[in-house]
Amino acid sequence: MSDVSIRASDGGEFSAYLAKPKASTAPGLVLIQEIFGVNKEMREKADRFAKAGFLVACPDLFWRQEPGIQLTDQSQEEWDQAFALYQGFNEAKGVQDLIATLFYLRNLPECQGGVGAVGYCLGGKLAYLMATRSDADCSVSYYGVGIEGALEEANAILRPLMLHIAEADQFVSKEAQAEIKRALHSRTFVTIHSYPKVDHAFAREKGVTYNQEAAELANQRTFDFLKEHLA
Repeated sequence: MSDVSIRASDGGEFSAYLAKPKASTAPGLVLIQEIFGVNKEMREKADRFAKAGFLVACPDLFWRQEPGIQLTDQSQEEWDQAFALYQGFNEAKGVQDLIATLFYLRNLPECQGGVGAVGYCLGGKLAYLMATRSDADCSVSYYGVGIEGALEEANAILRPLMLHIAEADQFVSKEAQAEIKRALHSRTFVTIHSYPKVDHAFAREKGVTYNQEAAELANQRTFDFLKEHLA
């Protein structure tokens, strides 16, 4: 496991945490951060995906503002810093950085098979946008914030997309959830799983809203989905 440098499409370079499986070749996975950066939580998630047989790259999407940021959800000060970074984040450039990461993985000799994307929170929205704006072989979104504002892009979804929606999400209203479900539930390539009585970030281990039962179910669905579409 190590940090690598990836060239951005508009110039400059950003870092990504690269986690490799034991196998000499494997499908690729772009792991997309929350608003807390490529922190211990994201690195441990990358390691678990690698252990499950994927070649994983988790890029630093806040590099244009503050490279190498690593925060938690354990203090108000960190929350304030995370939201400030989120508010200053350029979504379009972030997607371009993810596409650059996708290209980076596909060009590694040990990457064999498809390359997908999995994201959480901010990354959940970006995983949806990877399904609409990139040629990722599949994408998975955990409790994406703001997807309802990009539903006009849904016609561009031509590869499998899985959404995990937290029904008690404090950052995604019931109305927004209903709008997402109405727009996407009948689309050929979209699978939606909805989890009652769980809050945003239910799969963030050691997080304040972690729900083990829901997280384990969502994670198993994700692993099965990735193995099906990236093998």
